[in-house]
Formats: sequence, structure tokens, C-alpha cells
Amino acid sequence: MTEPASRLKIGISACFLHPDPARSVFAKKTLQYLEQSMAHWVMAAGALAVMIPSPAGEAAPGEVHFDDYAHWLDGLVLHGGADVWPGSYGEQPLQAHWSGDRIRDEYEQALVKAFVAAGKPVFGVCRGLQLINVAFGGTLYQDIGTQRPEALVHRNAESYDYNFHQLELVPHTRLAELLAGASSHKINSIHHQGIKDLAPGFVVEARCPDDGMIEAIRHTGAAYVAAVQWHPEFHRPELGTLDDSPLLHDFLAAAQAARTQTGQTP
Repeated sequence: MTEPASRLKIGISACFLHPDPARSVFAKKTLQYLEQSMAHWVMAAGALAVMIPSPAGEAAPGEVHFDDYAHWLDGLVLHGGADVWPGSYGEQPLQAHWSGDRIRDEYEQALVKAFVAAGKPVFGVCRGLQLINVAFGGTLYQDIGTQRPEALVHRNAESYDYNFHQLELVPHTRLAELLAGASSHKINSIHHQGIKDLAPGFVVEARCPDDGMIEAIRHTGAAYVAAVQWHPEFHRPELGTLDDSPLLHDFLAAAQAARTQTGQTP
């Protein structure tokens, strides 16, 4: 049995529920949470999953900062949730309900900056891919159906994580190497936004073969920053979907290497 002190500690960014008078519980308060499948995906490889609450906000004591989490934890996962605010990449919302979550954007961009500066790996899932692209200077389609009407339906509210399509890997990339033995390239698709202009310093590692939408990216520099548009935490063998475990193990190997390099004690 692995000793708790030696387990990797992986931070997962929080989702936000802002004050809402229509909510029956804590209507006037900001709630922060994570979807349990994301935590369980990280824990499946033996790492400890730690939600990172925002150190900013009305009740913030001012004694804890993003850098504190970046130095204490071994890696960062950005998971799905609300749209990215178009103002984050210099645009106005095409429709009011695509305004996204500016507060969460600022929080997650600060997390990415802190973890990269600390030499810790960052992995993004769905919104996490979009946020990473924007954080490094890229742009998004605010709504694929509106701006790319010829594209597949990448989000179906009724079927949700049972909406699938195939994945096309870009040859000679790290992702293609990791998934070289995959018996299935079937992935879920739960997003209505996507990458329009790729951020400088990144390469595309996978696309949707039917419409060319970007499905995976990776930073080309020394920092380990990678992301996928699908949700690996929702894949299960009985669905015949892609086995994402090589991605998780590669990310955790980078986290272990960062721990060793920085001389950080467990």
C-alpha cells in the first residue's frame, strides 16, 4: 500500500456557483465545487485529488495565494464547466447567454500562471483546454453551431456524455505516441465552444476528422501544459470509448518529475 505522504497531490480547479436568489441553498453565497468523476479519474492512478478554492473574493482572508497552492501541490487539472468569457480573448458576447464566467476565467488563468512558474504540469479538460488556449493568447468560437454551421453537433444536451465522435491523432505528436496502442478512438463531445485561433507556442495533437475542430493541444516549450477537448473522466470500457489512462499516467509522471526536480518533500 502506498504511504499517503508519498502520494502525488493534484490540484483540481473549482467550478463556481455565484449568488442566485432562485437557488434553494446558500442563495446569497458563492459556492465552489468539483464534479466527482474528475476527482475519481485523478484518484484512479493513486494520486490525491485536492480541490483548489479561490483565494480571492469577498470573504478572502488575504493570507493564502495562488503561489502557495502551486508550490504545495504537484500538478494542476482544469476541468469542465461554464463558458469562457469572450472578453478574455478580446471579443464581445455574440449572445448574452454566452457571456461565460469572467471570475472563474481570472481565477484559472492565475492558477495556470502560478503552476507554470513553479515548474508544475498543467492538464486541461474541455473548458480547461479552452481556458489554456485563451490564457496563452488564443481565441475561441463562442458557439460552434453559429460560427461553424457545417460542423458536427459537438454538444447535445439530452445525450450529454453519450454524444460521441471519432478522434484523429496528428502523427508524430506526444499524444499520438501515448495512444499508439489504443483499440478505439471514440470520444465523448460535450462542448459548444472550441478553439478558433491556436495560442502561440502550442501544437495541435488531435482533431475531429469530420470537421477539423481541434480536440487536443500541447505546449511546445519546457512547461508541461497539455489539454483535451473531451472528458476522459466520463469514458468507460463498456462504452467502447478511448482508453485515456496513458494521458493520466503521463501527466502524473511529469508531476513526479517536477517533485523530484524541485526537491519538494511529500
